[in-house]
Amino acid sequence: MYTILFTLLFRRMDPEQAHHLAFRWIRRVARVPVLRTFVAAVLAPRHEELRTEALGLRLHSPFGLAAGFDKNAVGIDGLAMLGFDHVEIGTVTGEPQPGNPRKRLFRLVADRALINRMGFNNEGSLAVAARLAARTPVFRTVVGVNIGKTKAVPESEAVADYVKSAERLAPYADYLVVNVSSPNTPGLRNLQAVDHLRPLLAAVREAADRTVTARRVPLLVKIAPDLADEDVDAVADLAVELGLDGIIATNTTIAREGLGLRSDPALVAETGGLSGAPLKERSLEVLRRLYARVGDRITLVGVGGIENAEDAWQRILAGATLVQGYSAFIYEGPFWGRAMHKGLAARLRTSPYATLADAVGADVRTTA
Repeated sequence: MYTILFTLLFRRMDPEQAHHLAFRWIRRVARVPVLRTFVAAVLAPRHEELRTEALGLRLHSPFGLAAGFDKNAVGIDGLAMLGFDHVEIGTVTGEPQPGNPRKRLFRLVADRALINRMGFNNEGSLAVAARLAARTPVFRTVVGVNIGKTKAVPESEAVADYVKSAERLAPYADYLVVNVSSPNTPGLRNLQAVDHLRPLLAAVREAADRTVTARRVPLLVKIAPDLADEDVDAVADLAVELGLDGIIATNTTIAREGLGLRSDPALVAETGGLSGAPLKERSLEVLRRLYARVGDRITLVGVGGIENAEDAWQRILAGATLVQGYSAFIYEGPFWGRAMHKGLAARLRTSPYATLADAVGADVRTTA
């Protein structure tokens, strides 16, 4: 049914317009008490064997929604209703900004991929913090907050900009993510260099601790798949050195060569970050490298090209405690979460591992 709807309706619409339409309906359904309960029962069934502990938090499963879908924290309960057991909002910047000019989102249907150059369009950390403060949760889900640099802020003032967002948002975040890996904000990826990243992460950590004294807000960093292997190692070592709680691997890629893309060359040539199925192999490579470097000392989150339960299972075996998706949601529709949960539970039951925690990193440990 969703495939037909996608073909007849969404595929003909501008991708950004289709996103807003679909998200509006998700939010509307989540506002109707009896209906949302029924939808959650169908689309988000619980599997006890998938219960996960990560970042000091308890989750129904390791499966969540990556940042980018809900930039302003307007539909967390609707997304939880669809089976996302953690929802990462944002990217949120210190100041509100409109993002890049439209058209800025493109579907590569033949490749089950997206290209975006959204440019961190969001309402800003003050407005998002106010919305989170006023929120009364309907469904229990972990809420991550992904923060990035305001485009107008020069690189020399980036730390202060991130700190401002951290101070405003940390009180309402189950975990915080420092995003230094989007290709759509000029100069942002320069902050992945360890010499820049160390003071940035240290300042955000201090700001979160200063603002929230009743608990420790877990802090993660999200990295690009385009980092050289030695830079991946350097970020991993820095994360351990600073006592970071986790690394999210990976963001979108600026690469186009060697990915076997089949879509119209003019579409492939659009600037921006590529996500979806073509990113699968490199994202998995980065994850394996990170786990080989850090082991169980920090939490790894696998994202990038995850389309189905088998992809998620492979990320877990490669070292991910949590997994996230986004692009496949566009192609798979509202039953995606249900299929992911069912498939993961089936793989765990037929595996040699008693729990998901036992499976994390098993493939890397075996080949080490």
